[in-house]
Amino acid sequence: MARRSVALVTGAAGELGHSIIARLAERGSYSVVALDVRQPAPDTAARCERVVVGDILDRHLLDRLRAEFEIGAIFHLAAVLSTRAEFIPETAHAVNVGGTLSMLGLAREEARAHGRPIRFVFPSSIAVYGLPDLATKRAAGRIREEQWTTPTTIYGCSKLHGEHLGRYYSRHYRQLAAEERPGVDFRAVRLPGLVSAETLPAGGTSDYAPEMLHAAAQGRPYACFVREDTRIPFMAMPDATDALLALLEAPAGALTRSVYNAAAFSATAGEWAERVRAMFPGAVITFAPDARRQAIVDSWPEDVDDTRARREWGFAPAHDFEAAVRDYLAPAIHRRYATT
Repeated sequence: MARRSVALVTGAAGELGHSIIARLAERGSYSVVALDVRQPAPDTAARCERVVVGDILDRHLLDRLRAEFEIGAIFHLAAVLSTRAEFIPETAHAVNVGGTLSMLGLAREEARAHGRPIRFVFPSSIAVYGLPDLATKRAAGRIREEQWTTPTTIYGCSKLHGEHLGRYYSRHYRQLAAEERPGVDFRAVRLPGLVSAETLPAGGTSDYAPEMLHAAAQGRPYACFVREDTRIPFMAMPDATDALLALLEAPAGALTRSVYNAAAFSATAGEWAERVRAMFPGAVITFAPDARRQAIVDSWPEDVDDTRARREWGFAPAHDFEAAVRDYLAPAIHRRYATT
C-alpha cells in the first residue's frame, strides 16, 4: 500500500499546534498527522488524519510513522516551555534538544526516500537573546538576528541549539562524506510573546499578558509577575500561525538565512493592563514582580528587527496592538466566556 503524504505536527496539543492544525485543515494543502504526549482537544483531533499520543524521543514510534506516511513537511512545535523548563532543565534539554535532533533525523530519512529536501519549520523564540542589564536593553533598540544571542534560560539555550542543529542539517550534514544527498530545508522564526484568545496560556515566561486577559474574562483578580514598565515584543496567535505557514511556502531561492526575527508590536505590561481594564472594567490587576522571572524577561529585547522576514518572504502581521485587542482578542474572549 502506498504511503500517504502528510504534514507532521509535533506539539499538536499546545496553543500553536491548535492554531497551525486549524489553518492547515482550512487550506487543505496537507493532511495532518498530529503527535503529542497529550491528547489534543477534540476540535483539533477532528481536523487530523491521525492523532498519535507518544514521545518524539521514541524511535520506534517515529519509524512506524515513516512506514505508514510519506511526510512532506514538518512543523516541530513540541517543547518544554520556558518557565517549567527552569524547574527541570535536564528534562527540558532532553526534550527540546534531543527531540529536535530526533525530528531532524526523521526529516533527513524522509528526504533520502523522496529524493528532495523536506521543509522543516521550527518556532524559535526571543528567549535566544540575553541582554546583560536594563540599561543595555533600553539602549539596544530593535535587535537583529545576529546580536545578543547569549540566552540565560535553558529554554533559550535549547532553542538556539535547535537553530544551529537545523542549519547544520540544512547546509553541512556529513560534509566530509563522498556523496551528496538531498537533506533538510530548515526554516525558523524567532517568535515573540504570543497571545491567544482560543487556548489557555501554557507556561511561557511571556504569558503574563494572556494570563491577565483570561483572568479578567473569568472575573478573577490577577497579580502580574513583572513590573508595569516591562516591555517586550508580542504577536497575536493568528499572525504567528500565518508567519510559520508563509515561511513554509516561501521559495528557497528567496531566503538568505535559516532563522528570522518576526514581531508585530511592542508593549509594556502596564499598557496590557490598561487595555484589559478597558475590555473588562471590573478587572482587578495588580503588579507583584517575581525577581527571578523578572530578570529573565529583562534579558529579552524590547523589540526585534524583522526587516529580513518582511523583505524575503513577505511577513506582514495583520494585527498591531490596537487591532490585536479590538479585532481578535476582545471578540474571541467574549465568545469564549460568554460575556458581553
